[in-house]
Amino acid sequence: MSEFLDILTHGRRLQGAVKELSIEELEQVQEKLIGIIEKRKEKALEQEKQEKEKLEKLAAIKKQIEEAGLNLEDLQSLNIETNKKTGKKRPVKYKLVDQKGEEHLWTGIGRMPRVYKDALDSGKSLNDYAIN
Repeated sequence: MSEFLDILTHGRRLQGAVKELSIEELEQVQEKLIGIIEKRKEKALEQEKQEKEKLEKLAAIKKQIEEAGLNLEDLQSLNIETNKKTGKKRPVKYKLVDQKGEEHLWTGIGRMPRVYKDALDSGKSLNDYAIN
């Protein structure tokens, strides 16, 4: 692709590359290039328009913030508060005290801890460790 750009942007190389084309073919190429250029200009104008609208909206919002007596720190503190998790912890359903006297709590959800598995393998029931 870079070789194509080198030829297209260099006058003498371009002349050498198109010397075998007829005038009609050159005019077709010219029309296609003009079409591409027009589309690019339209796209650039649209992007400028969108950027201008965005800046106008930002200015309007800034004015509203100032009129309300707020500042950027107020908005940032709002964002920090909404990011906190408000979910509840699951209640503990089972409690096992091992031979060392350590408590092992389990909600009954997820993979069963090894101490419970070992206790169940030794003949105990999960109901023996249920918290009422």
